[in-house]
Amino acid sequence: MADKGQFEQGHQPPVQKQEVPGLQSKLNPQPLVDQLPTADGGAELYKAAGKLKGKKALITGGDSGIGRSIAVLYAMEGADSYIVYLPEEESDAQETKKLVEQKGAKCYLQALDIRKAENCKKIVEDAVKQMGGIDILVNNAAYQMMVEDIKDLSEDQWIKTFDTNIHPMFYLSKYAIPHMKKGSTIINNASINAYIGRPDLLDYTSTKGAIVSFTRGLSNQYVSKGIRVNAVAPGPVWTPLIPATMSEDAIKQFTAPIGRPSQPSEIATCFVFLASNDSSSISGQTLHPNGGTIVSG
Repeated sequence: MADKGQFEQGHQPPVQKQEVPGLQSKLNPQPLVDQLPTADGGAELYKAAGKLKGKKALITGGDSGIGRSIAVLYAMEGADSYIVYLPEEESDAQETKKLVEQKGAKCYLQALDIRKAENCKKIVEDAVKQMGGIDILVNNAAYQMMVEDIKDLSEDQWIKTFDTNIHPMFYLSKYAIPHMKKGSTIINNASINAYIGRPDLLDYTSTKGAIVSFTRGLSNQYVSKGIRVNAVAPGPVWTPLIPATMSEDAIKQFTAPIGRPSQPSEIATCFVFLASNDSSSISGQTLHPNGGTIVSG
């Protein structure tokens, strides 16, 4: 349970550093997974309502951060999950599996590099085999690394960021859609940076803009077939990616108009909404849980 006052206006996480890709087990303080901040600075358990009973979800980057919270809230709503992560994130993935199973759902693990198309095909095939189908595809995994000036942004980093953030969304969606039926959903994790144009994350920001456009185009292909495609564009969120990829000065300024970074659980609720029938009339859209920053689009 969170301490009273931990999520009040002006509360900032302490500066800390980790090696890429970062582990949630090493974060201080620990992010909220199945709790939501309250007005008095505390937190309360997410209230589930069986919105995803019997559903099967494939989640990339499901070991930690937003992905872990999505898997746990999905479990609370009645859905099983198949989570994909990097081999070096095994300890975090095992913790996610434990948390999901504690909520009464099944959790299948797959450690593979999604930058390779053949791995994405293998992931989909194995997810269908293990779970019996795919009702929800959550394209969540991402990479970023701060570089102040385009002159210092290497070609290798540019390619790695696109290979991680946008190309697997194409591969996984292409391979998963033949296994999906009417009522299935695809939810892509975009970013506030696609709308504000953050200068020190040029490559990351560019991929997130591509994700928004990919979401719109794929929705236009499949909404008439009963498969909805949407995106979520979080603002600052306290996840392992922050101490692993951002500078000390950036972490000191890591906040939003609400006076603090969001918690993964606050973003995961949007993924519950978009996966459930509550959002039955929404497709091709992007939700903006960004702590109060006003954006257009």
